[in-house]
Amino acid sequence: MRSLTRRTLSAFTFLIAISVVVPATAATRHRPEVALVANPGSNNVSVYTVQTNGSLLQVSGSPFAAGGSPNSVAIVPSGRFAYVADVIPGGVTGFSVAESGVLTPIPGSPFAAPTGTAFVTTDPSGRFLYALNCGADCSGSGAGSIAAYTIDQGTGALTSIAGSPFTAGEWPYSLAVDPTGQFAYVANFGSGDVYSFSIDSQSGVLTQIGVPIAAGSHPISVVVDPWSQFVYAANTGSSNVSAFSINFDGTLSSVAGSPFFAGEFTSGIAASTNGQFVVVSAGPGAFVYSIGATGALSLVAGSPYAAGTGPTGVSVDPTDNIVYVVNGASNNVSAYSFNDSSGKLTPVKGSPFPAGASAASIATAPAPFHQ
Repeated sequence: MRSLTRRTLSAFTFLIAISVVVPATAATRHRPEVALVANPGSNNVSVYTVQTNGSLLQVSGSPFAAGGSPNSVAIVPSGRFAYVADVIPGGVTGFSVAESGVLTPIPGSPFAAPTGTAFVTTDPSGRFLYALNCGADCSGSGAGSIAAYTIDQGTGALTSIAGSPFTAGEWPYSLAVDPTGQFAYVANFGSGDVYSFSIDSQSGVLTQIGVPIAAGSHPISVVVDPWSQFVYAANTGSSNVSAFSINFDGTLSSVAGSPFFAGEFTSGIAASTNGQFVVVSAGPGAFVYSIGATGALSLVAGSPYAAGTGPTGVSVDPTDNIVYVVNGASNNVSAYSFNDSSGKLTPVKGSPFPAGASAASIATAPAPFHQ
């Protein structure tokens, strides 16, 4: 009953606040979009404009230099600013994004973070940024932590939040904020679990809630569905996906039947905008699952869809029309048109598209109207 109450309230609040983010069917692309790929092997970021059919066209000047071994990239919802996690020596590189997609370093960038910074993400409002240090597992030290920042809405500059960095499990590697901005969930690669946090809406401070919940072996990425009902963790060590339901207080409970099989070296995970599917990158390519009423996953017919070599990051574009899979060993990006009714993927003409060395992560967002 508590779970039902939370889902009802979350869905109602979300519809009132930002109903356009979760359409019943795929939205029509009404403004330009950009895609950014972090390339740790070449220390740069590839930037593309997204064409009507989902193909990727590199912008003038791409790739753009980033820090050392950039492993993850995040774009604020408005598209105005982008941030890259630099594993070596650790830190966050920030960029202003032009409507054309061209990147310009933000004054003060790179911003200090703990060593071994492997992942960055923003909250749904674009006011806070969280950077994960996976410690000794990522050329850093110790068990790792979560650095938190406020984002200056005018310049994009980062300011450390009081109390940061925050403690998580061993070697935290991915963080997902629920669409209401109330809770955050962290996949801990080393300790094999997921931590739950509440987010102070004014300060961005993280407070751990409940107890860590066990995932599979080496959870490497995590996502929250658009209705704030479920959390999914991709476990690269056990080649599967752990599923959790979100309780009224933001804590997690395991979904019956979890974990669900995926391919070897399960890596990235993303949810469709309509909340009906999750897409997972693994050995042979993209695995698409439908989400059942309880949060259980069912593999969509035709999965896995072939990608390049060594698929890592995955993204569903904001319109729910295109899925991208980054291929770290073949240094490119596979693009698919996405049927958000059936979950079927169809390769985009010209796919895969070239990226940098050891391409690791991709993010898509609307291009900003102006700076």
